Amino acid sequence: MNPDLNKLQSYPFEKLAQLKAGAPGRPDARHIALSIGEPQHATPPFIADAMRQHLDTLANYPVTKGLPVLREAVAGWLCRRYGLAPATLDPEQHCLPVAGTREALFAFAQAVVDRSRDPLVLMPNPFYQIYEGAALLAGARPWYMNTTAHNDFAPDLNAVPADVWDRCQLIYICSPGNPTGAVFGLDFYRHLLELADRHDFIIAGDECYSEIYPDETDPPLGLLQACAALQRDDYRRCVVFNSLSKRSNLPGLRSGFVAGDAAILGQFLRYRTYHGCALPVYSQYASIAAWSDERHVQINRDLYREKFQRVLGILQPVLEVAAPAASFYLWPATPIDDTLFTRELFRQQHVTVLPGSYLSRPTPQGDPGSHHVRVALVAPLAECVDAAQRIRTFVESL
Repeated sequence: MNPDLNKLQSYPFEKLAQLKAGAPGRPDARHIALSIGEPQHATPPFIADAMRQHLDTLANYPVTKGLPVLREAVAGWLCRRYGLAPATLDPEQHCLPVAGTREALFAFAQAVVDRSRDPLVLMPNPFYQIYEGAALLAGARPWYMNTTAHNDFAPDLNAVPADVWDRCQLIYICSPGNPTGAVFGLDFYRHLLELADRHDFIIAGDECYSEIYPDETDPPLGLLQACAALQRDDYRRCVVFNSLSKRSNLPGLRSGFVAGDAAILGQFLRYRTYHGCALPVYSQYASIAAWSDERHVQINRDLYREKFQRVLGILQPVLEVAAPAASFYLWPATPIDDTLFTRELFRQQHVTVLPGSYLSRPTPQGDPGSHHVRVALVAPLAECVDAAQRIRTFVESL
């Protein structure tokens, strides 16, 4: 067996199941799960219709590069969403379909890391655990950048030593952030791009929460958008990852894309021809329909806005919690240990959240996930409000 498998930690939800095993929830109250970031809003019917209309393609092998019309739909969406010049984003060179961001974020490290050079892969802390697993199985060592309220939950690039940047081959960033909802501005991207040029590393921008934000007039800035603003129209060293899971309530479709530096994507495509994750053709047609429509995404945001307004009105009097800049997560501080908070909340109120320390790693500067929980407002409005009231009751009992 690959010895690097022994370096992998249990996934957060495995730990959560073990934590809850000794604390059976209240039998008189319906269980409400706010732990997993799995959207529960309805799938738009027109997307399912597009899939059904192409079920005859089950008889065809899909190609790794995807249908040209899908790559064109992705490139068109990127240009509309981020104001990119169409001439700078060639669907043939700059876009690839993938089976969701999870698969692609993991595979990317396997393709770009040179394990012969004692590599480091940098990532935010707390983080999406795929980053860590991808780094370890690519033969690299993870290096964690704490994200705390002190720095608006953005990685402090100035706190990373020069010798760490010298060994860095890949950095994962996540904006809007999971679990904090932080959004990075142009100054952050400018600094990061300067470091990438100086130290020769690749930037992987996880943007899967990009379309869930509170202000219709102020969508989150994207990495490729920052490149364009800084006259880097070749998107050199930069690759972004996005999917339809959160944007269009399609987690089961497993459809997303990577886009950016053409030279990097050319090599990534070469890797993927062996990796074997081509999207079924009927899924590609459903994806084309989804990327080509914005109305359902606006409706989705409206639903989340109402949930945030109602839930925060209940929780803010008793917990240190703020509305995120984007995403569908809350990241409240807990008055007691986060694992104890989670276990007792489940036992007393039959509500499941995720301990922040299950999403982070201890560092010499502390554990930034400790004394926080992640609350995913993915359930229907009534359930989110009910859960918030139960959480408040639990906090007031402490």
